[in-house]
Amino acid sequence: MSRKSFVGAAIALSVCCTSTAMATNGMNLEGYGAKSHAMGGAGMAYDTGNSAVMNNPATLGYMKEGTEEIGIGIRGLHPSVELSYGGANDKSEATAFYMPSLSYMRKDGRITWGAAVLSQGGMGTDYGNDSPLFAYGFSMDGSTVPLSGGTIRSEVGVGRVMFPFAYELSKETTVGVTADFVWASMDLQMDLDGSHFANMMNNVGGSVGGSMAATLQSMMASSQITDINYARFDFSNGSPFMGKAIGYGTGFKLGLTQKLSDGITFGASYHTKTSLSDLESSSAKIAFAGTMGTTPSAFAQELTGTIKVHDFEWPATAAAGLAVKASPKLMFVGDVKFIDWSDVMDKFSMSFTADNTTANSVYAGKTMDVTMTQNWDDQFVYSLGMQYMATDRLALRGGASFSTNPVPDQYLNPLFPAIVKNHYSCGFGYKVNDDTKVGAAFSWAPEVITSNADTMVISHGQTNWSLNFVHNI
Repeated sequence: MSRKSFVGAAIALSVCCTSTAMATNGMNLEGYGAKSHAMGGAGMAYDTGNSAVMNNPATLGYMKEGTEEIGIGIRGLHPSVELSYGGANDKSEATAFYMPSLSYMRKDGRITWGAAVLSQGGMGTDYGNDSPLFAYGFSMDGSTVPLSGGTIRSEVGVGRVMFPFAYELSKETTVGVTADFVWASMDLQMDLDGSHFANMMNNVGGSVGGSMAATLQSMMASSQITDINYARFDFSNGSPFMGKAIGYGTGFKLGLTQKLSDGITFGASYHTKTSLSDLESSSAKIAFAGTMGTTPSAFAQELTGTIKVHDFEWPATAAAGLAVKASPKLMFVGDVKFIDWSDVMDKFSMSFTADNTTANSVYAGKTMDVTMTQNWDDQFVYSLGMQYMATDRLALRGGASFSTNPVPDQYLNPLFPAIVKNHYSCGFGYKVNDDTKVGAAFSWAPEVITSNADTMVISHGQTNWSLNFVHNI
């Protein structure tokens, strides 16, 4: 077997347990808003501005009474993902993702309220249609065969419209809540070679079922189909704003801040698991290729239909932290966060229903159900940061965050290498005048290199930045 063929087969094995999203802590960003981002992602116990809607809504109570403000933000993610196997290398072409935000907040007496919309997270990989690593795989009978030659990519986007409410119970205690409308979208273009498709039909690394799978098995049993080279799943629109398969749902957050002394504040929040509908697209495709008949001849079948991604959710998250004001100019902050990935990332599940058309042949109206094992671990994230007021107008900030890797090596794959762990950040805030403030942050996530169950080496590092503009109206 050529090196090209062997590498392609190994890639196909890795892809068989894929998912389609990635940010910096699993699917979470390391911090929301330029202020929190610059301070290592900590944001539970001090004023993080309008970004409190994603950090701790109770800290909105730190707004000055009688003020109202608008906020505009942009976040940039720049991942670098590389693969190596058997002396061959490849690199993801997806290197830039941009996420905007817009908010309005007002404080009246003890009550702070408003609305905000933001892109919460999103990333993916794109290996194009010319990568030698994705050119070959193994058929069901173990032969080396070419795969589809189509584009191999994945992308997910999650966003929220949030309606926060914070109430000062006393000078020391504030509580907050947000009601969230959540949307999620997904693109996936993936080849699954015949060998691993067969494994999944035998409940190894996942499962394949449904009436379409039963028809395939019947045709193989009767030797109408004698081998399958690959199965290809394809739903993508290439839009930078919204993926092909879309779902909607809800979530909410609770928050608390408690002043412990003149210089120390405690804060905590709980973000519920989302409740999303299936991510759905009515213009998806599945394709098969292989051999058929007692006198073997090649066949290829492309089906159009509806895809549904089941049980895709954002996990429940609990966090707590302290803010310590060491002097009028110097503040230290620290958080610990628990992300319940194991509850939502145990498997990736989708179903395809073929259109009831003549072109879909014997598969018309039939369904294929595919489940891929993921078994993510829960994750702890530890964030530390500081702020120094260099002048009355200029705040200098820095921080770091440290986390575990939630993805087991056994299920690590090139479409979803969510292995980044640590971040080092810096930034500043500047008060332009009494009504206008700007903030900026930059973070560096050092490259993490690891190998999956097939000894494929996958590396992933990132640089991220954020900008925020706030104006009193």
